[in-house]
Amino acid sequence: MRAKVWRYPGKGGWHFLTLSRAASNAVRALPREHKSGWGSVRVKATIGTSTWATSVFPAEHGLYVLAIKAPVRKAEGIEDGATVRATVVVQ
Repeated sequence: MRAKVWRYPGKGGWHFLTLSRAASNAVRALPREHKSGWGSVRVKATIGTSTWATSVFPAEHGLYVLAIKAPVRKAEGIEDGATVRATVVVQ
């Protein structure tokens, strides 16, 4: 999927991608055993040559978001507002 990177305005300034409606619907349709605290779902994410284990979290409007760690942003040259291609696989 392709998505625009955005920065949370609160403390810490985490950077996120919002999953598409189709991807979010697929995550939401998973059986409960895949979901953990706050409705998060464990995934393996890949952007460029960086792959890491993380979770996606439910957000506004029924969509899920993926946090992008600072080391990944640095390694891939990602800045706030950039559009990136990401692969997210449920674990």
